[in-house]
Amino acid sequence: MHDATARFEGYGVLITGAARGIGAATARRLAGEGAQVLVTDVDLAAAERTVTELRGEGLAAEAYRCDVGDRESVEAAVAHTVTTLGSLDVLVNNAFGCTPDTPLFEDTTDETWARDLDLTLTSAFRCSRAALPHLVASGRGAIVNIGSVNGLQAFGNHAYSAAKAGLTSLTRTLASDAAPRGVRVNLVAPGTIRTPGWAGRESHLDDLAEIYPLGRVGEPTDIAAAVAFLASRDASWITGTTLRVDGGLLAVNTSFDRAARAWREVEGDVPR
Repeated sequence: MHDATARFEGYGVLITGAARGIGAATARRLAGEGAQVLVTDVDLAAAERTVTELRGEGLAAEAYRCDVGDRESVEAAVAHTVTTLGSLDVLVNNAFGCTPDTPLFEDTTDETWARDLDLTLTSAFRCSRAALPHLVASGRGAIVNIGSVNGLQAFGNHAYSAAKAGLTSLTRTLASDAAPRGVRVNLVAPGTIRTPGWAGRESHLDDLAEIYPLGRVGEPTDIAAAVAFLASRDASWITGTTLRVDGGLLAVNTSFDRAARAWREVEGDVPR
């Protein structure tokens, strides 16, 4: 009988940007299903705190500093995964950069644009390039990229959104390239998630909840569950896909839906 609680028994997993938020929740989820997880982050102290928590729960995890903007750092993290954990079976590209937009688009600097693209898109390229030979060797390799609804529809943050859109494309092209070698590549596109980045602005999340058809913003565990599915053999015939985990945000025009309901209440029908 299939044991869903041990889907990753014996797996070695590398997660970038895993000290907090979605990355930390994904580390907890995969480790909870039997994986050994390398929790990487540019902030080593934060990664170590997360690992301490995971180990306190009896989970197998190790912290490692990785700067996804640096090729040598990425390659060292991949090598460390293989040496320490015995294999690299799953790569989760979660690290990103997102700089607030300037009031006018034309005031965006080259440096800001390049930074967000590098940390969000090019980092996934670097990590995937370094990891791919090991994922092939594992015989069950999978890459899960963390995208965003920003890469699918306009929600601001020009550079970040362009990078997430590029990551969606890279997911498809890399899936095509890697499939004959037995490696699957997929992407999870979250909507608004309650992460530490919203600290001090929790009231904004309450406001945003109203635009989500399911009536709430997402939690990091919602994304972790989707990553676990796509990384597991339960998704063995899925590659190159974008899985929207967005509370119905992109499926329903909430503003129009509310207006239509109001029309029905007053007129009994909706104008076409």
